[in-house]
Amino acid sequence: MTTIALFGATGKVGSRVLIRALAAGHLVQVLVRDPGRLTITSPALSVIRGDVLDAGAVDRTVAGTDAVLSLFGQVEGSPNTLQTEGTRLIVEAMKRYGVTRIVSLSGGALSAPADRPRFADRVIRHLLKAVSPHVLTDAEGHLAVLEQSGLDWTVVRAPRLQDKRGTGSYRVGWAGVNASTRISRDDLADFILTQVDDRTFLFQMPFVSE
Repeated sequence: MTTIALFGATGKVGSRVLIRALAAGHLVQVLVRDPGRLTITSPALSVIRGDVLDAGAVDRTVAGTDAVLSLFGQVEGSPNTLQTEGTRLIVEAMKRYGVTRIVSLSGGALSAPADRPRFADRVIRHLLKAVSPHVLTDAEGHLAVLEQSGLDWTVVRAPRLQDKRGTGSYRVGWAGVNASTRISRDDLADFILTQVDDRTFLFQMPFVSE
C-alpha cells in the first residue's frame, strides 16, 4: 500500500486518478481549495484545504507520503507562473520529508528530445504560443524545476483530451512517434497511476495517446 500526495484532485484528470488510486487500495492525501468539489469520500482519503502556492498547505499534503502526483495546471485567472512556483514548493516539501518520486502532467506542446513533431503537432504548439504563451512558458519552467531537483521525476504529456470512455489500450511514445493527437481522460488517468511504481520513464517525458 502506497501513500500518495495528489495535487489537482478536483480536475478532470485528477479526479479520475483519485478514484483509481483509492480503488487500488492506496492512501491518498489531496490538497484542494474547495473540498466541496471532491466527488468521492473514503476512509483512505485525507483532505487538506489550501492552495498549491501556500507552502504550509503543500507541506502538510506531502508529509507522510511515498510519492507525489502533481496534476494541477493553468486555469482561467491563475498566476502566470502557477505550475512553476507550485512545483517548486512541492519539491522543497519532498526534500524535507525524504520523498523522491514525483509524476507531473503537462500538455503535448512541451518538447522532449525524442519527439519528431508532425505538421499537426507543430500547429498545436504554434497556436498555444500565439494564444497563451504563458502556459507553455510555465510548463517549461516547471520542467526546469524538476530537472534541477535531484528527485525521481517523470513528466507525462498528453495531446487533446477527450471525455469518452477509456478503452484500456493506449500508446506510450513521443510526439510524432507512435502517437496520435488525442486520448481519453480515463486512459490517461490509468497510465498516470502506473507511474507511481513504474520507473521505465524516469527523467523522461512520455507522450500518451490512443
